[in-house]
Amino acid sequence: MTDQNTTQNTDDAKGLPVKANERPKHGPGRQMGPGHGMGGTGEKAANFGVSARRLIRNLRPQRAAIITAIVLGTLSVALAVVGPKILGLATDKMLEGIIGMQFPATATKEQLIQGAEAQGNTEFADLLRNLDFIPGQGIDFGAIGTILLIVLGLYVVSFAFSYIQGWILNGAVQRTIYDMRQRVAAKLDRLPLSYYDRQPRGEVLSRVTNDIDNVSQTLQQTLSQLLNSLLMVIGVLIMMFWISPTLALVALLSIPVAMVITAVIGKRSQKLFAQNWKSTGELNAHIEEAFTGHALVKVFGRQKEVEAEFAKRNEELYKAGFGAQFISGIIMPLMFFVGNLNYVVIAVIGGLRVATGQMNIGDVQAFIQYSRQFTQPLTQVASMANLMQSGVASAERVFELLDAEEMTGLVPERAPRGTSGHDEGRSEGLGGPSSSPARKLAGDAQGPGRIAFEHVDFSYSPDKPLIHDLSLVAEPDQTVAIVGPTGAGKTTLVNLIMRFYDLDGGRITIDGVDIASLPRGEVRQNIGMVLQDTWLFGGTIWDNIAYGRPDATPDEIIEAARATFVDRFVHSLPDGYDTVIDEEGSNVSAGEKQLITIARAFLADPALLILDEATSSVDTRTELLLQHAMAALRTGRTSFVIAHRLSTIRDADLILVMEDGSIVEKGNHEELIAAEGAYYDLYQSQFAAAIEE
Repeated sequence: MTDQNTTQNTDDAKGLPVKANERPKHGPGRQMGPGHGMGGTGEKAANFGVSARRLIRNLRPQRAAIITAIVLGTLSVALAVVGPKILGLATDKMLEGIIGMQFPATATKEQLIQGAEAQGNTEFADLLRNLDFIPGQGIDFGAIGTILLIVLGLYVVSFAFSYIQGWILNGAVQRTIYDMRQRVAAKLDRLPLSYYDRQPRGEVLSRVTNDIDNVSQTLQQTLSQLLNSLLMVIGVLIMMFWISPTLALVALLSIPVAMVITAVIGKRSQKLFAQNWKSTGELNAHIEEAFTGHALVKVFGRQKEVEAEFAKRNEELYKAGFGAQFISGIIMPLMFFVGNLNYVVIAVIGGLRVATGQMNIGDVQAFIQYSRQFTQPLTQVASMANLMQSGVASAERVFELLDAEEMTGLVPERAPRGTSGHDEGRSEGLGGPSSSPARKLAGDAQGPGRIAFEHVDFSYSPDKPLIHDLSLVAEPDQTVAIVGPTGAGKTTLVNLIMRFYDLDGGRITIDGVDIASLPRGEVRQNIGMVLQDTWLFGGTIWDNIAYGRPDATPDEIIEAARATFVDRFVHSLPDGYDTVIDEEGSNVSAGEKQLITIARAFLADPALLILDEATSSVDTRTELLLQHAMAALRTGRTSFVIAHRLSTIRDADLILVMEDGSIVEKGNHEELIAAEGAYYDLYQSQFAAAIEE
């Protein structure tokens, strides 16, 4: 999207920029132009537990799906953990057949046991006692086949339940992320312009795109696996205690060891993951800044500085990413090591218990399988530790955005359709419905439009007041021009009318209604704006003009284009009105882009019009033509015009001269010239030669 101009119903996220020297100078984190370093964004140390719990609470609206997934997961795990126990029966049947083949059919089981005991081979006697064999009878392959078919059926049904569970959980995760994106988009509209003044644009974009995508991937890849791992551990523990409480207690010894390993390593890696995503945001901010200011970088020959800054940011990201992945990656090998030790201990003890006749070999085989199934979930959780920590670090950055201080206002904004509007019980939409219907402005294109500033105080920074006790009245149908030196507060004045910023004191009324008592949308839908910096989106010229009033007819769009002289240059383009404005807006000139934005405001036909150096990019001849067009546009509505070229506002009904946030003179052109005050000096300076010291 190009750097473009706002017309009607402007969002704060794309709102009126404050002139650089009117803005407060911010500390670290403020963009300083291509090639300059960008400090930290004030990111606090990651708090894994708090952020993880908050992320889980975001899944509450999907509780029905999650409960269903838990039930399916429980059934799947139950069938899966029963399998080894039943499979152990097949092993016992095979061993019984092998033992039975070794003895004549004339002997009985009791005789064979007594014979072994008479020879002093008590361990073999205990083994025979625990086996249900028949002397002289071989392996019963039919019984073994039946057991194997039963196990196969259990595993197939278990897989089906697991597949359905994964499908349900994935849907719940995607709906949760969809809701999170909706809340973030709504939050961006509610944030004051001061937030965007402090935050590099690339940093904000990184939180909205990279971090949310990372949270999505984390939940997608870990939620189902974590749930299954937890259920698997519970199910396996039940089966292990059923088979042998002694061996189960031995297996449990690996849990505290695994927890200590995960906690120690995870605590170190979490800070690195937080730094990793912070560095990602800073690198994105630098790239976005250098790319948008590419021409400026070339003009001033600052490529080396930009490249050096990129290399520095890239190196910081490399170190943070490498450290986070390396340290968290140690967890899985260590868990494998602990699991293997546990496996060896269980195999030795189980073998001894079989030899002494305390367990069947099938039960030992099943228990060894369970020990693998027991350590496998723990290993899987450990292997996901880096992914979970990365996702929680990203979630924390998203939550910081959602928790940022919003614009204040007495009446909440309306919530957009399709959003849940809740985050842990707090409204996250554009606000709930008002207790009473929102009042609309009395003025319209033909009616009143009285704007009054009553003892207004405002500052961007508390220690640097800009506007103090300012009062003025713009009568209906008046054209009010605001002039003054750079940094006097001209653009700030219209910022306050649009409620891009809230007042420190006093109030602003339109037709007697305090704009602070109205939703911002109600205020702005009556205001049209054309800025010095053009705002065009990637689309056709026709679409950019129609943006001012989407329900306009083709004839009305053509009429607006002709009135603002867009029609004159459009026909020289190969595709006419269907010409697509490219990403940088380079296929039309700066003046042509400004004409399009004026046509958009013309089509909107607002009750109040704001023109901020609207003709600064057009040639002198076109400017004269546009003066006539804008004179027609201003007819029947109150207009505020900010201008540096005083010749363009000579016919204004009221001219306000501002210095240091205060109105030092007001009147029409003739009155102010005759007074030979500040306006007279400004007017004469336009025709004077350069000052020589």
